[in-house]
Amino acid sequence: MTQWGAHDPAAAQQGRPAYGPPQPPYRPPQAPYGPPPGYPPYGYGCPPRRTNGLAIASMVLGIVWVYWIGSVLALVFGYVARSQIRERGEGGDGMAIAGIVLGWVGVGFLGLVLVAALASA
Repeated sequence: MTQWGAHDPAAAQQGRPAYGPPQPPYRPPQAPYGPPPGYPPYGYGCPPRRTNGLAIASMVLGIVWVYWIGSVLALVFGYVARSQIRERGEGGDGMAIAGIVLGWVGVGFLGLVLVAALASA
């Protein structure tokens, strides 16, 4: 090994600097974060799926209830939306399920109100 200031002719043949302190091994530049080569850059994947409109309506009507008519409509729209989502490959299945659940909750409360009304009469 030579001194740092001394000239080393064999160093140039080995890819090391001929003068100066020893250098760390050469590492090729690393690729920036992102997808591997051959893939489209981020943000250019599949287009977002459309959300089914009946699924949105089902969830909104399930939340609002509207004197229990909304609950029945939430059930109808929710079941129709789920079948359309399966056929068309749209998004919104979770909203349709939420509308169905809230619709059944509303119908259950309607049943309790009717039973309470009949019991008190």
